[in-house]
Amino acid sequence: MATVNPADEAQASPDTPRNPRKKPAQATTLDAKHRERLERAFRIPRARFVVGAVLAAAIVVWSANGAQFNFVKLGEGTVNMVGFIGRLFPPDFSRFDRILALLIETLQMAIVGTVLGTVLSLIVAFGAASNIAPRWLYYICRWTMNIIRALPDLVIALMFVSAVGLGPFAGILAMTVGSIGSIGKVFAEAMEAVDRGPITAMESVGASKRQIVQYGILPQALPMLTSYTLLLFEGNVRGATILGLVGAGGIGLELTTAMNMYNYGHLSAMVICIIVLVTVIDQASAIIRKKIT
Repeated sequence: MATVNPADEAQASPDTPRNPRKKPAQATTLDAKHRERLERAFRIPRARFVVGAVLAAAIVVWSANGAQFNFVKLGEGTVNMVGFIGRLFPPDFSRFDRILALLIETLQMAIVGTVLGTVLSLIVAFGAASNIAPRWLYYICRWTMNIIRALPDLVIALMFVSAVGLGPFAGILAMTVGSIGSIGKVFAEAMEAVDRGPITAMESVGASKRQIVQYGILPQALPMLTSYTLLLFEGNVRGATILGLVGAGGIGLELTTAMNMYNYGHLSAMVICIIVLVTVIDQASAIIRKKIT
């Protein structure tokens, strides 16, 4: 029986590399080409970057000149700002019951305005989502949201104050309509950003439009819709304090009255209470968003 030399056997086998630690030349070439392709894809031409930076700087300078932005005036006004903040202390909580009642009213306005605004925004968002609505309805809903978003919240509040009178009801209506312009657009974009895979699969088996929306789009967009609704609620709490400036309920009117009467202690107490309320709502919303995402 002939004896086979292991060295001769290894030399005879063409598939066995002489040095197993040595990387094949073809793989090295592919890695180099891949690395070069990535570097070329993410490389920003220097000339384009310089032109963009110069253009951006020119736009900022032009905007600052047009808006009369002045660091010198800011420095001179710092003394007045410090004096104003100094007059806010010590805060006066002698009318805390009045502050608490107005804060509760502000919170109630934000809750009702958020619920109504979310429902109406969701309805409009179905028409403003390009993967759901026909083209004619898509443009109508998009233009409607653009018009509402172009109107300042105080203008909308003044319109409802003239229609239904002073009070929180006008503020709720203003927040509801304002929500359609802001959060409705975000709802529509969240529906447009869903994965097309499940939708395509449902279309291939003959699912109806309602079934596609109910089982293919809404389940994917629901976490984002919930998160945006919580953000809307936080914004409405802050917005309700501003709407009161034009008599649309909430604590805003009391803030204006205290400032006009130079009652800085009462003003400071209200500001502190508003900060506490907004902070609590912000932390609670953050916890909820972590649970649903």
